[in-house]
Parts: sequence; C-alpha cells; structure tokens
Amino acid sequence: MRVEHIGNTTLYLTDCMKLMAKYPDKYFNLAITDPPYGIGQDWKKRNKGANFTNTTYKNESIPSRDYFQELFRVSRNQIIWGYNYFTEILGSTNYLIVWDKKSNNNKVFHYSKCEIAYTSFRIPANIYSITWDGYRMGRETGNKKIHPHQKPIELYKNLLTDYAKSGDFILDTHLGSGSIAVACNELGFDLIASEIDEDYFNAALKRIKDANRQGDLFRDMA
Repeated sequence: MRVEHIGNTTLYLTDCMKLMAKYPDKYFNLAITDPPYGIGQDWKKRNKGANFTNTTYKNESIPSRDYFQELFRVSRNQIIWGYNYFTEILGSTNYLIVWDKKSNNNKVFHYSKCEIAYTSFRIPANIYSITWDGYRMGRETGNKKIHPHQKPIELYKNLLTDYAKSGDFILDTHLGSGSIAVACNELGFDLIASEIDEDYFNAALKRIKDANRQGDLFRDMA
C-alpha cells in the first residue's frame, strides 16, 4: 500500500475495500465517489478518437454489494456518481444530483450530455451546469484530460461547498484523475482517497502536485 500526502489530501495506491476496512463506522462525514459503471471501454468510441493510457482500468463491471455496504458503513453521507447503473443496489430515489454538460450540439454522439449521482441528502434533484463538451471544458479548457471519466474540478468544488461543512472528513474510493483532490486542497477539506490503477494514480498525483504548487504560488503573491 503506497501512501502520498499532498496538501490536505492523503492518497493511497490500494484496493478501496482494503482502505475502508481500516476505518471505524461513520468515520467520514461525506463520501464522494465515481465507481466503474460496467460499460466497458466506451471512451474508445467517443472523444473523436482521443487516446488514453492503456492501463488495467477496463470498466468491465460495477462494484459489488459489499462495496456499497462498506461505503455506507464508513461514511455518514454519500454522493455516488453513476446512479443509473446502480439502481438495483441503491434503490429508487428523487434525491439526485444531475451534472448538465451544456453540450452545444444536438447530434447523437457516444457520450452522455449529463450524468446522475445518488445522494443520501434528502434534497430533491439538484442540477449543476458546467461545460464539458469535447474540447470545451469550462475553466479547464485547453487542459488535456488524463482519465476517460474525468470530471471538472469546478463540479467537485460545488459539491463540497453545497454538501460539506468546514471540518468535514471526505472519502473518495476511486480517485481517477484526482479532480476531487484538487478541489479539496483549494477549499481546505481533508480528503482520504484510493486508486487501484498505478498508472492513473501516478498521473493524478502529478496533476494534484502541479495544482497545489500553482495554488501556493498565487497565495505567496497575494
């Protein structure tokens, strides 16, 4: 189990089940996760042929019921992306979060124009509109994605601002591109996260370090 500390984040290269087994019940105030959806390597037929690193991540199956039971055990509240793939486990609910990608093209493509998250917060469906359409990536336009299922830093900052409180401990079981870690460092939330794929872990680590150095530079100039 490899461990890295960057700013407010502690990042583990390990299986998330091994990570969660370390913690007592309800240790984390909020878990924000984006587990595999079990839809295969769909990125190979979208993004206009954009290439991503060929890693162990194949997105071939969804997490087991044991994963969700453990996630609910160690966290008081949850936000889980990909709700529409986990309905048999999570059940029906109107307490959802929708990310509208503000696609400007009505043609049919091989990617979704929105994504849906389950939340344990008893707040009727909420929507965040953040551009993520091809090369249009909101405030991150011009940056190259490092993960096929990368989400905007701005999206995680909005979730933390609206659903977490100062002093909360945050958990992410599938670090992926590290967007949540960048957001936690910018907003001052303590995050513990795991990633099982070493290539993506290393890529996310570099991205988080670069963002943290840039943030330190701006703070020093203030």
